[in-house]
Amino acid sequence: MSKDLMLVGSVPYETAEQVFENFGKPLANNLISLPDGEIGPRLHWISKVHYQVFAGHPEFEALRHPAYEDGAERLNPRGPGDSWLFKVKEGVDRVRFGHSGWRLGYARDAISSYFVFKTMRDRGDLPADLRFQVSIPSVNSVVAPRVFIKPGDLKKIRPGYEDAVSTELNTIVDRIPAEDLAIQWDCATELQDAYGGLEGHDPETVIERNVAQFRRLCPEIPEQAALGFHLCFGTLGGWPRFAPDDLGGVVRMANAFAEHSGRRVDWLHIPVLDRSDDAYFEALADLEPRGAKIYLGMIHNMDRFAKRHAAAKKYLSEFGLAAYCGLGRESPSELPVRLEEHLKAAEIAGF
Repeated sequence: MSKDLMLVGSVPYETAEQVFENFGKPLANNLISLPDGEIGPRLHWISKVHYQVFAGHPEFEALRHPAYEDGAERLNPRGPGDSWLFKVKEGVDRVRFGHSGWRLGYARDAISSYFVFKTMRDRGDLPADLRFQVSIPSVNSVVAPRVFIKPGDLKKIRPGYEDAVSTELNTIVDRIPAEDLAIQWDCATELQDAYGGLEGHDPETVIERNVAQFRRLCPEIPEQAALGFHLCFGTLGGWPRFAPDDLGGVVRMANAFAEHSGRRVDWLHIPVLDRSDDAYFEALADLEPRGAKIYLGMIHNMDRFAKRHAAAKKYLSEFGLAAYCGLGRESPSELPVRLEEHLKAAEIAGF
């Protein structure tokens, strides 16, 4: 079967086995790779780094945390105005992170979930050619202006955080066979930047400041492993966090990631709003994916899906399909509906 569907990442079950069995298994023959659902703290994407890593770092001061809920602490924000804010303490010139290879938690979770994945695949519950997908938020999306608002702090933090991501990545590739592995970088702040949404950032240098992280990190992924990018308009407080008038900024950033990653890129995921007009989609004609498969995130609002699909086909003859983002902020009770939407989209597209 064709590999024309993708799962972006989060699926709000409680265990990886539930994700693989109840959501991944019905779609598995159409997938290149299968994520573990980003279960547990990863369901709320980068919030887990804020409260598990940044809040406990001795060189950070928390300026704001999510408001209490029924008198108890709340770890995940309700929206942008309720999110974590930090600053670097006075006198600190460069922030570094200890417990190399494990501090961020992505390697630990990946290795645990891969054991479940391999067990199910070995007993025939998942296809033999299916890869295990590890989704990692980009450096620029974690160490972002909306999290560190003090001028100059980003430059103090990003090099050390990038080192921490690098060691986590190396832990993952050392313990999961490359032929079984797919790494996906999740990028949201990069798209805000592409559309001029970050105050004080020079638009002339937008490409370089966002591809530099991947120029270093992507070559650390073995060639036998797969590599993908998920570009996102954001879901904090509801999707989309911002809604651009066209896909021009997404296409520009996608082209840059494909060009500057320093190795083969296997897929690029592009979010799609509930639009079907030519002005929104025409930038797709400018995509230069350099061999990467394009997945359009248009599996939503299914009563208008066919119109969106037809509009995109005018400018991009071949593409796969996905949701606009992960499903982590949705209710688990909605997952059967989301699964049916993926299957219906594949049917309409003729996969």
